[in-house]
Amino acid sequence: MPSLIHECLAGIPSVVDTVARMEGINPRTAARSVARGRLVIPANPRRSHRPCGVGEGCRVKVNVNIGTSGERCDLSLEEAKARAAIENGTDTLMDLSTGGDLAAMRKIVLSMDVPVGTVPVYEAVRRAGNAADVDSDLLFSVIRDHCRDGVDFLTLHCGVNRDALSALHSDPRIMPVVSRGGAFHVAMMVQREEENPLYAEFDYLLEILAEYGVVASLGDGMRPGCIHDAERHAKTVEYLTLGRLANCALDAGVQRMIEGPGHIPLPQVEYNVKMIKEITNDAPLYLLGPLVTDIAPGYDHLVSAIGGATAAMHGADFLCMVSPSEHLALPDVTDIIEGTRMARVAAHIGDISRTREGYKHPRERQMAEARQHLDWKSQFSLALYGDHARSIHARDGDLETCSMCGELCAVRMVRDIFGKEPEKKQG
Repeated sequence: MPSLIHECLAGIPSVVDTVARMEGINPRTAARSVARGRLVIPANPRRSHRPCGVGEGCRVKVNVNIGTSGERCDLSLEEAKARAAIENGTDTLMDLSTGGDLAAMRKIVLSMDVPVGTVPVYEAVRRAGNAADVDSDLLFSVIRDHCRDGVDFLTLHCGVNRDALSALHSDPRIMPVVSRGGAFHVAMMVQREEENPLYAEFDYLLEILAEYGVVASLGDGMRPGCIHDAERHAKTVEYLTLGRLANCALDAGVQRMIEGPGHIPLPQVEYNVKMIKEITNDAPLYLLGPLVTDIAPGYDHLVSAIGGATAAMHGADFLCMVSPSEHLALPDVTDIIEGTRMARVAAHIGDISRTREGYKHPRERQMAEARQHLDWKSQFSLALYGDHARSIHARDGDLETCSMCGELCAVRMVRDIFGKEPEKKQG
């Protein structure tokens, strides 16, 4: 079966045409972007769902992570979280489960009408019992299983290799590795004294992904876990490796996107986004965060929205939701709702900030006009989360203005002044 990249070299596949029309771009332009590796469409042929384009020409997308843990394993809770994420605007889901029946959990997530991603090394470690006992055969077997099940994109920590490990030693960090998948691969390399199989056998990995039509999400296993580590060498070594691997994947006809960059100060966001884009020839960029301060636990969804909006403004394509429980606990449904909404707001801000005229987005103008006319019905219909806005406005009754200004409403006062006909002079 030819890959989507190869199909786009010959014409316009139906899924590309659908995505192009959803995004308001020319289908031929979209097909060229897929062929050049600047637009990916995660769509495993083994499962049908609402299509989603990530990358060049598309609006910024949002992913939400759900999944069980060894400490809290409730499949019904995770299903409720998945549905809440979709209801609140996520474009994709990732199942990061590590506890309980992983196959059953994956089946639940794959029943949803959105693209789904997973991290196969999590299940490989579960099957082996510990990271040190994960070998190449087991890891690739799990990857095949996820592809067969219909997973659309896989996070694969191919850049966590011996070069990156050397950088950790030569340029130490406060928090050496915070990525769970990255830590598993470090443990595999150190304890088995072998290279990461995803890096050593990358060509074989590409064969599997090409066979099943699955997108490679090249993981950021060396992302910094605190802003004090943002300038250490390990993440840059990984960036360079991912740049080379991204080119290899494109040559093999495999769609891929790049993950990064973790905790970094706000002034470094633009530089990191543009560096990754340059190194990877503008491959779609998928970000967790970035988190731009480390001292706001409980509000990391807000911290992530600030970093994510900035990153999207400078070219990031895909924002991963961060919940209020980040660094603290497994998210509950309320956390998922709040985190998804923050990420969706950040994505919109990024979209309208990318060009000089972006702020003139029609919906922004319509909201301004509705506010000028104190048209609450229109305001709530235009709002990203109108029901929430309506509930706040209704707290003090059905008022013409908001209850903060009341009779002193500047909008109504000036509107009435400007709306009056000027009095004629007598004489």
